[in-house]
Amino acid sequence: MVSMRKLLSVVGVIAVVLAVASFVGGSVGAMIAGRQPVAVLAVGTPHLELPAGQPFGALPITNTLLASWLTGVALIAFFALAARRVQLVPTGLQNLAELVCEYAMGFIEGLVGKENEKRFFPIVMTVFLFVLFNAWLSLVPGFESLKFNGVPLLRCASTDINVPLMLALVCVISIEYWGFRTRGLSYLKTFLDFDRHGVLSPFVGALELLGHSVRVVSFTFRLFGNMLAGVVLTGVALFLVPLVVPSLFYALEALFGIVQALIFAGLTAIFGYVAVSSA
Repeated sequence: MVSMRKLLSVVGVIAVVLAVASFVGGSVGAMIAGRQPVAVLAVGTPHLELPAGQPFGALPITNTLLASWLTGVALIAFFALAARRVQLVPTGLQNLAELVCEYAMGFIEGLVGKENEKRFFPIVMTVFLFVLFNAWLSLVPGFESLKFNGVPLLRCASTDINVPLMLALVCVISIEYWGFRTRGLSYLKTFLDFDRHGVLSPFVGALELLGHSVRVVSFTFRLFGNMLAGVVLTGVALFLVPLVVPSLFYALEALFGIVQALIFAGLTAIFGYVAVSSA
């Protein structure tokens, strides 16, 4: 019987051989050797387009908007199928959905306390799942290969700055809403600073207001930058070494999708907790 160590060694050797062969036969190796690359291993030069593509011409529907709609449909379909036949002892998709929700509830409760968990759960959980599903759907083979009018029909929505901006606005507006809903007009004390003589300090209040506004920028560029960087790195790896190595970057992108979703949702919960807490 072959031991696990020997099996891993064989797999490792095969992976290295394939990686080296794909580099030599790929576009970069061919350029170095001054010949044409092997057709199967020929990968075009990485090309980055920041603006979202419009596959339907003048129709204002971008490929990132389509990807956002697809993410929403996938989320609705997942939970609709999970709740189709609810059982006392969950199995299959119901079990997975309950596991995800229970973990999320525990995660949010650990950040904001039990009294705030139910209030924050809908927004925080929705943002987490949207960012995660969107990142993972873009890793499905052929996601960006299907083209219409020469433009990719789908593209990772988070690589379009408008989508992270939309999520950031939803989260920041929700945070301010929670603050006003919980503390009423006393929430304005967050932006109005009085010294011991009762004199208003406009400078401190302006800084606090600026800090709340900057959250939109912080949320937006954190998600946009990290997701765009993942796409760029994967494209470069695919161009340099077409086989084996890009698979590692795809795995890292799957991990980064979870991390970015947790960061976005976690910061929303933390800022929300600060907003509802007494000054």
